[in-house]
Amino acid sequence: MTISIYQVDAFSDRPFGGNPAAVCVLEQDQDDTWMQAMAAEMNLSETAFLQRLDENRVSLRWFTPTVEVDLCGHATLATAHVLWESGAFDRGATIEFETLSGSLFARRIEEWIELDFPAQPVRSLNPVPSILLEGLGLHEAEFVGTDGVDYVVEVERAATVRQLCPNQALLERLPVRGVTITAAADDDDRYDFISRFFAPAAGIPEDPVTGSAHCSLATYWASRLLKTDFLAYQASDRGGELQVSLVGDRVKICGKAVTVFVGQVLA
Repeated sequence: MTISIYQVDAFSDRPFGGNPAAVCVLEQDQDDTWMQAMAAEMNLSETAFLQRLDENRVSLRWFTPTVEVDLCGHATLATAHVLWESGAFDRGATIEFETLSGSLFARRIEEWIELDFPAQPVRSLNPVPSILLEGLGLHEAEFVGTDGVDYVVEVERAATVRQLCPNQALLERLPVRGVTITAAADDDDRYDFISRFFAPAAGIPEDPVTGSAHCSLATYWASRLLKTDFLAYQASDRGGELQVSLVGDRVKICGKAVTVFVGQVLA
């Protein structure tokens, strides 16, 4: 038996940019142990495993090299891209994904792919874990909060976000999936805000572009900037651009994707 696998650069319109994800197309069930081993073999921040349920719905799961996660934006974007590019879905069709985070949706808007995800409100964190700011190499922050899954830290200047060199060993000890650090884009007027995302406890020292983090960033910056539509930039080495809109209790995240290679898994 062979399984088709794709590597896709998500939140990028060119190869070797954005955030790479592997997408495994399953024709039959595989157990969790196999999927975790496959994700470790691919050694990307996420590997997506899809299985078609019916004409419009697809079962979707995501694994880092070490754990399964409840929500992943860039691997969902990559999966939608694969389903349309392979002809499995008509380009005008909306795809519904059944996931651990409920139903998620993807549709095409010209060259962009729009994801429809649940919004994640951010509440202030008090007390702040002492190792959080130490792990980020910060003496202070404008805001420290949590969305229940990750910590969200705002700093005063975008340059601080770009120059950050965190202590991964300290961040790994935090009781969350990861840490988002963000600032208003005071150094680039193309964008509303920038961010970076670190998740060493999930086997991801730094994620290049994190769609799921923008489910909380959208709610946070909506209250700070008093607007609901944003152009955001994730300032990792690879970098990635996202169009983000807060619509009620949902977040619309738009990005582009490009297939880098296609192969077969001998299983």
